[in-house]
Amino acid sequence: MVEVTTDEIPMYRSGGSPGGDPPATLLVLWDIDHTLLDAGGVGQQIYAAAVRQATGRSLAEPWRFDGRTELAAAADALVAVGLDPDETRIGVFLEALVTETRSRARDMVTHGRALPGAAEALSALSTLPGVRQSVLTGNIYPIAALKLSSFGLDGHLDLRIGAYGTDAELRTDLPLHAFDRAERHFGVRYGGENTVVVGDTLRDVATAQAVGARAVAVATGETPAAALAAAGADVVLPDLADTGAVLKAITGRTG
Repeated sequence: MVEVTTDEIPMYRSGGSPGGDPPATLLVLWDIDHTLLDAGGVGQQIYAAAVRQATGRSLAEPWRFDGRTELAAAADALVAVGLDPDETRIGVFLEALVTETRSRARDMVTHGRALPGAAEALSALSTLPGVRQSVLTGNIYPIAALKLSSFGLDGHLDLRIGAYGTDAELRTDLPLHAFDRAERHFGVRYGGENTVVVGDTLRDVATAQAVGARAVAVATGETPAAALAAAGADVVLPDLADTGAVLKAITGRTG
């Protein structure tokens, strides 16, 4: 499996966290792009620049992300410029992607935004006993961490137990990585019955369904609410602006 060596997901510690936090009974896994934040189109610039840096070639069309993992997107980008997506090329491309994202972090903040209600939803969920929050994202770890911290959204997310874009090529395979990390860190095995996946694409819905998790979809990306509902999302929200509605959708209870 390709690994980005410039950063690593924080180390596991078996037998519970250093502070002795009790195990949570509900794991909430958030998508990042177009669910919690909008990078203001800077992602297109980053991808185009990373392709040029890694290959010396240029993408003919603006890049479409569509909720793919970075492994899948990197392979597709290399094919798009006429190259074989072998492991070495993918590794070089992902390194370039991290470099370009870091160099444009200020542009993301200038042109992008945390989506309405995202910070409030994360904060409100953090106050509920038995709830632990992390991410399930197509982004690789260093990029996920950078985006969230740039928009002030990382404070209530435990990124040690998330699932990221170099964990698997298929997004539907990501939840098992989050479950494994949580078990290694807290000694508790999560499964679909006590997990909620929140995202804006059909792939997010399919990922929740793949493990029997609750799928909460938000129509803040390019996929219309009707399509998210037709795909089988358990709840579809127009956005995260109504914190009470978000809490009810995720936990199944009010208050």
